[in-house]
Amino acid sequence: MSEQARRRPPRPHRRPKKDPVRILAFEALRAVDERGAYANLVLPPLLRKARAEGGFDGRDAALATELVYGTLRRQGTYDAVVAACIDRPLREVDPPVLDVLALGTHQLLGTRIPTHAAVSSSVELARVVLGDGRAKFVNAVLRKVSRDDLDTWVERVAPPYDEDPEDHLAVVHSHPRWVVSALWDALGGGRAGIEDLLEADNERPEVTLVARPGRSTVGELLDALGEDAALPGRWSRHAVRLAEGGEPGALAAVREGRAGVQDEGSQLVAMALAAAPVEGPDLRWLDGCAGPGGKAALLAALAAERGAALLASEKQPHRARLVARALDGNPGPCTVIAADGTRPPWREGSFDRVLVDVPCSGLGALRRRPEARWRRRPEDLEGFAPLQRSLLREALRAVRVGGVVGYATCSPHLAETRVVVEDVLRGRGGPAAQAEWIDARPLMEGVPALGDGPDVQLWPHLHGTDAMYLALLRRTA
Repeated sequence: MSEQARRRPPRPHRRPKKDPVRILAFEALRAVDERGAYANLVLPPLLRKARAEGGFDGRDAALATELVYGTLRRQGTYDAVVAACIDRPLREVDPPVLDVLALGTHQLLGTRIPTHAAVSSSVELARVVLGDGRAKFVNAVLRKVSRDDLDTWVERVAPPYDEDPEDHLAVVHSHPRWVVSALWDALGGGRAGIEDLLEADNERPEVTLVARPGRSTVGELLDALGEDAALPGRWSRHAVRLAEGGEPGALAAVREGRAGVQDEGSQLVAMALAAAPVEGPDLRWLDGCAGPGGKAALLAALAAERGAALLASEKQPHRARLVARALDGNPGPCTVIAADGTRPPWREGSFDRVLVDVPCSGLGALRRRPEARWRRRPEDLEGFAPLQRSLLREALRAVRVGGVVGYATCSPHLAETRVVVEDVLRGRGGPAAQAEWIDARPLMEGVPALGDGPDVQLWPHLHGTDAMYLALLRRTA
């Protein structure tokens, strides 16, 4: 070492720059990974806290939201890219490091953030949350990622479609292979349809409001929002679609419970049950799986228009409280109870209409809960199966002869939809139900591409809704 080098003072240690947007996004991803949280529940309180502490504006919130949801939606693709840039299996990399790498990869391949900014901001984040040593690893990996664009990387890491169609689609569209297979079976058809569906799952869903009849109107919501901020729903006469960035909580009708946030598919299910013809009186309705209350609130309002009463039942007490809050102020008679729909407290034949929106895998709402695709496993469906069949059997007992039951799921998986209904009707695993199908398609007037019936499966790519399923059954004996 030269005399001049020995005399040179040591370089001062530079503190990493704290980027509140990226730190917040990292915290949200860690909550999803460590605690099994859902981003749509974790992110809002983090954003509120950041705004309250100051220096965090609307653009910051939008970027943080994009980083979290974009990273979760494309996690499968980004994992394949990162795996190609390191010399050991991903499972040997610490999860917090993988989260920083995924955030950086999304900025490089899924946003318009300049390459140098995406890399440098990710390395600074790593220095803050991981330390200098692992920040060097992050820097090395992301520099490799930055050498190519997304299309080039996908061509490199995805197997050819002709050799393995499902695995190709899984990598390209960032879904687990088993989910691709299940969705393809439910959808049917060739490559174009499944690719459209998988692409729709990776798009940001619209925020849709419901104007609860007798409490608010679509016109009121549109006037309050302004013509540039909202449009009427595509299919539901009670729906309003918000423009990007619209804030439902800013509306008085939403704060007061006269309107709510509800996907159009969910609205259509409730409306179809309410529109189905019944023989005889039509005074007592039941929502047998009512939490958290969106469908129950719409059903209660529709029932009130006809002088009917709704009983909303939810097994979990804390979810029953959410239902009660949603029904507060309903103009007609309605009651909320905490009860198990598989061992109900009501007598057989007590109701004219019954809805059971059963617990399910949630594969129909992957746009809203992208992390669910990585959390669910095929064996989960085996756990739901007995409950779904039991709830449908009890719903058919609860309705009187001539009354109607709606069986709904937010999943298109055949094992949770038509197979459940057919098993109950044919007596597989229990006595055969005395009921007949009702064609649900005419009850969703104006909605295209509803299939061969008599049940209905909605799709994100065809209808812009969650993938809701509905079967309508009339009790015959």
